[in-house]
Amino acid sequence: MRRQRLAKNLRDNLQRRKQQARARRAGAADETTGLPAAKSDESED
Repeated sequence: MRRQRLAKNLRDNLQRRKQQARARRAGAADETTGLPAAKSDESED
């Protein structure tokens, strides 16, 4: 149960990051939801 939730979370994060990377390359606005400072999973930027 927990592994499935974590796997889904990883996939969602990956999709979001891919979308943001595409948006940055295209010069579009970053379509993030929420506050960037509140995200704990993007500390390696």
